[in-house]
Amino acid sequence: MSDFSDRELLEELGVEVATRTAAARTPREERIIAGFEDILKFVVEHGRAPQHGEDRDIFERLYAVRLDRIRAQADCRELVEPMDTHGLLAGGGVAEPSAEFVDDADLLADLGVAPAPEEDITQLRYVRSRQEIRAAEEIASRQRCEDFETFKPLFAAVKDDLAKGTREARRFGEDAAIKQGEFFILGGQIAYVAEVPEEFSTEHGHAQGRLRVIYDNGVEGNPLLRSMQRALYKDDGGRRITDPTAGPLFGHAREDADLESGTIYVLRSKSEHPEIAAHRDLIHKIGVTGGSVETRIANAALDATYLLAEVEVVATYKLFNINRTKLENLLHRVLAPAQLDLTIEDRFGNPVRPREWFLVPLHVIAEVVDKVRDGSIADFIYDPPTASLTKAPENTKKPGSPRSRG
Repeated sequence: MSDFSDRELLEELGVEVATRTAAARTPREERIIAGFEDILKFVVEHGRAPQHGEDRDIFERLYAVRLDRIRAQADCRELVEPMDTHGLLAGGGVAEPSAEFVDDADLLADLGVAPAPEEDITQLRYVRSRQEIRAAEEIASRQRCEDFETFKPLFAAVKDDLAKGTREARRFGEDAAIKQGEFFILGGQIAYVAEVPEEFSTEHGHAQGRLRVIYDNGVEGNPLLRSMQRALYKDDGGRRITDPTAGPLFGHAREDADLESGTIYVLRSKSEHPEIAAHRDLIHKIGVTGGSVETRIANAALDATYLLAEVEVVATYKLFNINRTKLENLLHRVLAPAQLDLTIEDRFGNPVRPREWFLVPLHVIAEVVDKVRDGSIADFIYDPPTASLTKAPENTKKPGSPRSRG
């Protein structure tokens, strides 16, 4: 008897054989399953479900929103239920049901995070760099500070000093030093460096070592020195809180950790207005800008602030780590007695009184900058009759002068 295959035997018996193929997943289902697998990995790594909160890692927050969306949609729950070995679907959903499972870009939008602009195919999206992973691990490793009551008065004193202006929060410079006893602002929280152990160098020659950092919300962490430096530098709100004796407004040289933050500029008008032309060498506009002076004055002839005329730059002074608005207000207060009282019409015929022009000699402006450098400017005011700076009356002095170096 000839050999028959199983298929041939079934056909001899009159049994119809149907070929069954594995049900194909739709792209939407594949995305839901992949997203839930990420959540499961998080649970395995951290021993808990992802949670919401601004103090959480952005990826944890993304997973938390994703889990809410899955819980809130019956078809999603049914799809991943066989995978739910941790009972994650039992939690109550907080998201409204949606006809379409959203992708990571939509989830990030829910979190208020602007997505990166579309790049080419070689650009990886939503893939964390090693630096980002290390930063997330540092945050996750924070724990309750058992002796926080010891540090609590320090934070209260620093906040009081900031309010009084005896301390300032300055932008953190790349590779700037971190020392024991210093205060910083990181992630919106005040951080105190309680301990700096003996450092060692990495293979690249960078100082390294674990710090003990206490945060004003009662937790502490042990970040690597370089990790904290990097986090402070990359954080748009990262700041170093100065010592109460941080020094004068300006030094005479830029220091390595300083960041250029602006320029004092002194302008002279080319206007043919009779009053301006008669005192051209004495009338100066004084301001502070964070950008290019040339860019700022590019359209001077169309701007009533510049007296609707071209201007020339007669002096500039670089600033480092300074509050530009505070400094400009201070300069204008010192020179207020010499403010130019002039009203002109703008291009639409509306009366405008420019407020940043002063009848003051250039050498006096240079003297003002010198007193900004030595930190004594708050004690002086310009005296027009003598064309010089004089001691300001006590009731005109303002506390909390801006400090800087430049």
